[in-house]
Amino acid sequence: MARQEQTQEFRRVRTPRKGEIPGIVEQIMGHGKLKVRCADGHVRMTRIPGKMKKRIWIREGDVVLVKPWDFQSDEKADVIWRYTRTESNWLERKGFLKM
Repeated sequence: MARQEQTQEFRRVRTPRKGEIPGIVEQIMGHGKLKVRCADGHVRMTRIPGKMKKRIWIREGDVVLVKPWDFQSDEKADVIWRYTRTESNWLERKGFLKM
């Protein structure tokens, strides 16, 4: 009998860079728009860019990374990343997600 070795896949979690804020999706508005409660306390109306819209599904309660617009930065932003459940747990343990 051959013994199978378990291999672990290590994947780096994308951490927020300058000007990016993690948040939790509160409500899906339709047409690629979401309401996201950000870690800085603001609730922003965000949009999903076209290249992301075709590749991933975002649901209520998902943790996303948003980039606020240069103008209306407290009200509007773009979604640039969606975290998996495991990645969002890691972010919370490391203190990136303070809600």
